[in-house]
Amino acid sequence: METILDKIIAKKSETIEELYKRKEELKTVVQSKERRSLLNKIMQAEALSVIAEFKRASPSKGDINVEKDPKEQAKMYELYGADAISVLTDTPFFKGSYEDLAKVREAVNLPILCKDFIVDKIQIDFAKAYGADLILLIAAALEDEKLHELYTYATKLGLEVLLEVHNEEELERALKTDAPLIGVNNRDLKTFEVSLETTEKLAGKIKNSGRYMVSESGIATFEDILKVTSSGANAVLVGETFMKATDLESKIKEMKVSLGGLR
Repeated sequence: METILDKIIAKKSETIEELYKRKEELKTVVQSKERRSLLNKIMQAEALSVIAEFKRASPSKGDINVEKDPKEQAKMYELYGADAISVLTDTPFFKGSYEDLAKVREAVNLPILCKDFIVDKIQIDFAKAYGADLILLIAAALEDEKLHELYTYATKLGLEVLLEVHNEEELERALKTDAPLIGVNNRDLKTFEVSLETTEKLAGKIKNSGRYMVSESGIATFEDILKVTSSGANAVLVGETFMKATDLESKIKEMKVSLGGLR
């Protein structure tokens, strides 16, 4: 049976074809020479690092906040203490774009993650050109050879990589790369069901490998934060909760818990 992930990846071939047609514009985009490192921030942090996501919609939730201005949202994220910003650039399923990424880059001086279903080098070229400091690679979407190829390509361009896994088999594959940042997606990309137990299950092996762990998806409350932090998360990636928050400042600050007493 075709999963949601299968549908997203199948649609990517159209997106990639379009990007190759637009390749000339990469020569005209003025790229920032400065590179901002999320890894360095996480390594030096005494509190949980918060990656705040700009996310208009998703296949599981539908429209979340389609009209939100990326510049204004990004400025608030930075003002209220986010450590990095994730920008969804997938258009068909998440209503994002590289233009959203560029607007966020103009607005803030934080590390920016280009969050997409990356299966081709051209997507990495566009991510860098439009202002990303790091990209997401999803183990579930890539065979080993392609995963290593894209990881190597991104790092040679000076980008950091957040390598996302969802289960033990994917984690084993991820640990065969040099990726220091491992993302644990609490949402199963095949069923879109969410469980924070995914972070709890995979945390030990990630920490024992010396990597840094980012817990992604399904994080909304202070209790959720305590659960993933006590498991060993160094950072969280939060989208829908922040995009819908009526008191964004309080919500972000609530998540900036000290890591000292929880290790």
